[in-house]
Amino acid sequence: MIDFKSRRTIMVDTQVRPSDVTKFPIIDAMLSVPREVYMPDGKRDLAYVGAHVDLAPGRVVLDPRVMAKLLDVLDVMQGDLVLDLGCGLGYSAALLAHMAEAVVAIEEDPALAAEAESILSSEGVDNAAVLNAPLTEGSAKHGPYDVICVEGAVERVPEAIIDQLKEGGRIAAIFMDGALGECRHGVKRNGQINWRMTFNATAPVLPGFEAAFSFEF
Repeated sequence: MIDFKSRRTIMVDTQVRPSDVTKFPIIDAMLSVPREVYMPDGKRDLAYVGAHVDLAPGRVVLDPRVMAKLLDVLDVMQGDLVLDLGCGLGYSAALLAHMAEAVVAIEEDPALAAEAESILSSEGVDNAAVLNAPLTEGSAKHGPYDVICVEGAVERVPEAIIDQLKEGGRIAAIFMDGALGECRHGVKRNGQINWRMTFNATAPVLPGFEAAFSFEF
């Protein structure tokens, strides 16, 4: 039998802390949330490897280092309302729920959304709600949000999502340019996002977050 608790501790000690993520709320969340239960069938043994885990076509569970650094730049607080875009089977939502007041998790794949809701409920995560909806639409009726976390990569962030972030709110996403990617952290000021690069990372681009192409004649 696999000792997942020990693997979870090793993950934090060898992947998270060496990446300069040392804030207590993040360490506590990553030690407390059983990552393996949020893995696809047959992939629990991959839960603590230092890499993305394939979830569905074009979708992954972000590797622990990337997830931890995303949480670090977002600086999630206990009173925050968080929008989690692309929650998959719910791991990110569980981490965020451990740190924030409430989480609205969006998943547009109906099967993933249903399973995420079931897992979170069985794990007693009662301050995270999973909504089956297009990722690009978010959930305006539950916002505005203090924090928006994107569980995957983007080439652009739709205005509909930016509009759901509170003034002074924080957002983080992995921006892809071809094969190269970087995580950017933004703060909303005067209705606009001021982005800055924080660390290098790559992930599949989420559906609907591709760059809009224009044609010149």
